[in-house]
Amino acid sequence: MKIYLRLLSYIKPYRRIAIPFFIFSIIGTFFNVFQFALLIPLLNFLFTTETAEFAAKYAVAPDFSFSQSFFKDYFYYQIHHLKSINPIYAIYLMASIIILAVIMTNLFGYFADRELMKARTLLVKRIREAIFEKINYLHLGYFTKEHKGDLLSRMNTDVLELEAVAGGSMEILFKQPYLIIAYFVGLFMISVKLTLFTLIIIPISATGIAVVTKKLKKEAQDAQASVGRILTIIDETLTGMRIIRSFNATKFFISKFSKESEFYRKAALKSFAKRELAPAFSEVSGVMVVAAILVYGGGLILNNKSGSDPSALNAGSFIAFLAMFSQVIRPAKALVLALANIQRGQAAGERILKVIDTPIEVQDKSDAIELTSFNQKVEFNNIVFKYTDKTVIDNISFIMEKGKTIALIGPSGVGKSTIADLLPRFYDVSSGNILIDGKDIRDFKMESLRSYMSFVTQDTMLFNDTIFTNIALGKPNASMEDVINAAKVANAHDFIIETENGYQTNIGDRGIRLSGGQRQRLSIARAVFKNPQILILDEATSALDTESEKLVQDALGNLMKGRTTLVIAHRLSTIQQADEIIVLQDGKIIERGNHLDLIDKNEGVYKRLINLQKIG
Repeated sequence: MKIYLRLLSYIKPYRRIAIPFFIFSIIGTFFNVFQFALLIPLLNFLFTTETAEFAAKYAVAPDFSFSQSFFKDYFYYQIHHLKSINPIYAIYLMASIIILAVIMTNLFGYFADRELMKARTLLVKRIREAIFEKINYLHLGYFTKEHKGDLLSRMNTDVLELEAVAGGSMEILFKQPYLIIAYFVGLFMISVKLTLFTLIIIPISATGIAVVTKKLKKEAQDAQASVGRILTIIDETLTGMRIIRSFNATKFFISKFSKESEFYRKAALKSFAKRELAPAFSEVSGVMVVAAILVYGGGLILNNKSGSDPSALNAGSFIAFLAMFSQVIRPAKALVLALANIQRGQAAGERILKVIDTPIEVQDKSDAIELTSFNQKVEFNNIVFKYTDKTVIDNISFIMEKGKTIALIGPSGVGKSTIADLLPRFYDVSSGNILIDGKDIRDFKMESLRSYMSFVTQDTMLFNDTIFTNIALGKPNASMEDVINAAKVANAHDFIIETENGYQTNIGDRGIRLSGGQRQRLSIARAVFKNPQILILDEATSALDTESEKLVQDALGNLMKGRTTLVIAHRLSTIQQADEIIVLQDGKIIERGNHLDLIDKNEGVYKRLINLQKIG
């Protein structure tokens, strides 16, 4: 229940929903019990003969008092009065009151359900928002450890599971107890002995149900984890369809998917079997309890067959007792099913809270300030970065003067992209610091820090939206003129106006409707539109053909003018004009200098790479 109490905190403040819900529930519960209480006078009226003592007692109206006895006596007075005129009138009165009570029960029940629906929808909305917000603020290393499919499963399947289970359970847990309590109050008023008897035998049947529901959590966790793995397989298959088919791996992935689907089927079946066993057990135990009541209550009536004890249970009261107790079974059964579902929902809740409770490792200081200008340089001072226990960057220092271009080269895995990720604080350094105009970047608010930077990467990320929206990313109120100017600088305007709807053309998932060169030029246009002072280019042309590379390279040249640029490249022809080239190996700087300086070193790594790529 701790999980549920934690999740319910997302609908605070409670009073906006709780107060009207409690009022409507109490009124609705009163009329619900009242309609069954009316069965007693109706049954007594139909099946018993009115005694002289009864007629004398209710011949005149009772004196008013705000008490249960007054309302009871006044009701019987009206019944007696109508019966003396015409017996059918008394039946009409009781039937009308029962109908009115049913209408009021359902009306106020609807009002209470509506308040609960507000709570349910608010709970799901805020939990979804909390997960999505947390994911957007987690450091990038988190996503290298977690499967994409599992995250999608937690955000979608687990939240839907929580909506179905927790939402339904909320309705039962916060509404049905009122009915049960009210019914038992009514049962005690009819017969204390018989009600105490039911309270003794009900816990015996509830014990077996508790044992069944306790084992549901494990199967639910297995099933939900399996959904995450299934989504991962689907995502990998859709993304890598060309590779899968070219390597004749289709049957392998079909088999892999089938095995995981079979695992999910078995886990879901186990969960279903135990979950459905609880209400079945409840049904059987409910019938057993009713049978026991029939035996015990029937004995009480037979013992008082002579009518010597007027306060003892009579036939009319006993039938009303059974009718009211049958209504107790319905909410009790719903509670049992809710408790069974809670175990299933608790597994989803734990998976959701695991994401929400993940600490944000990279965040603003409490006294962080805005970065308002960049005038001189960016300094990397003895920076060290460790991923788990592995040192990725080992004591690296260099300076990026404003308006200059620094290039990082070296084999894959030496830390080039990690250095680029440290500047906008996608990660924080393990030791050392990065300074902008002499101030540690950790002293600035991240949003203001990143507002000075733009990225163009090898893996171009475009979104399933219009060309306009992709260029003016995050600025829906941008002017068309500014977007067109950015596209022209990126050599993208000509191909854009040839598309079906120009700048309003939807480019599909990840820009699939465009060529690689067109996608990259849109990415550059996006960077131009932001008008950054610091530019980071990470293998921006390595995946392009020669013609596309020429167009993109020209666009990058336009973008780099007057900007401080950090370039990561494997194609050394693209960085010969850099002000400084830094050669990395094993996370350390092994060479540095401009192009001419480095090729003068006959034994240098840079010179060897130049010769391998046959660059003069």
